[in-house]
Amino acid sequence: MKRFEELFAELKAKAAANDPESGTVKELAKGTHFIGKKIIEEAGEVWIASEYESKERTAEEISQLLYHLQVMMIDQKIELEDIYRYL
Repeated sequence: MKRFEELFAELKAKAAANDPESGTVKELAKGTHFIGKKIIEEAGEVWIASEYESKERTAEEISQLLYHLQVMMIDQKIELEDIYRYL
């Protein structure tokens, strides 16, 4: 099981390594617009899962949303501390 901070560190390392086989690197290469569309898509899937599916499916969709949010953070050079400042 990964924690939020651990996942973010892992994704940053993947981005820094620039491995062309990495899904994270591929998503970053597609740019802000693509990442934003993934966030919108996943947010909708969270809502639908919450309304019509199980708690487990909702948790899975939330995990995917968090992943794409972290990719956007990397794309925008936003650190966890930048987010925590507003929590």
